[in-house]
Amino acid sequence: MTAVHAGEATVAVAANFTAPMARLAPVFEQATGHRLVLTHGAAGKFYAQIRNGAPFDVLLSSDDETPARLEREGLAPPQTRFTYAIGRLVLWSTQPGRVDAQGAVLRRGDFARLAIANPKVAPYGAAAVEVMERLGVRAALAPKIVQGDSITQAWQFVATGNAELGFVALSQVWKDGRFVAAGSQWLVPATLHAPLRQDAVLLRRGQGNAAAEALLAYLRSDAARRIIRAYGYEF
Repeated sequence: MTAVHAGEATVAVAANFTAPMARLAPVFEQATGHRLVLTHGAAGKFYAQIRNGAPFDVLLSSDDETPARLEREGLAPPQTRFTYAIGRLVLWSTQPGRVDAQGAVLRRGDFARLAIANPKVAPYGAAAVEVMERLGVRAALAPKIVQGDSITQAWQFVATGNAELGFVALSQVWKDGRFVAAGSQWLVPATLHAPLRQDAVLLRRGQGNAAAEALLAYLRSDAARRIIRAYGYEF
């Protein structure tokens, strides 16, 4: 049964969370009667937009620092922030056999282009840089790197063949317990980069918005977490 007094919330959603949100949103809307207006992008860009008055009620970030910063700066009310997912990074190619299960292809460097998200605005891009530094290959690979504005654009570079391989979010190539993207991949060990802890936060504009508050409550539910886990996220 839908709510009698349904509302609407405008939600800034991390680009890596596009696929699970596409599954979560209609379930939430049907259960509550509320409507969600979704915008997908990189954490750094959302931060700048929110600072400049963008009309978002909720931020589902790809990191934990951006929501914390917004809270410190008074752009998000205190005690609404929580971790809704922990992401994983994957090195992926559409070409079978191109990426080995240990990521040794990065040391060989036998490719022309490696796609990553812009590390200045996208936490998954920053994680990719950290991995290359830990493996001691960042300097050697620097001339081969092509940057996307977000993890979605990094994925597109690989998907369209403009880069032979790239660092993408597990959620972009994984569903219901298995890899669904064609090609080859290396699931990057989580020990090679800082945790991709993704926090949600109510924004100042969303205070008193029933739809926004209901969404944050829903993301903590077992039903939502089952869907989120299906895309390879952890908690």
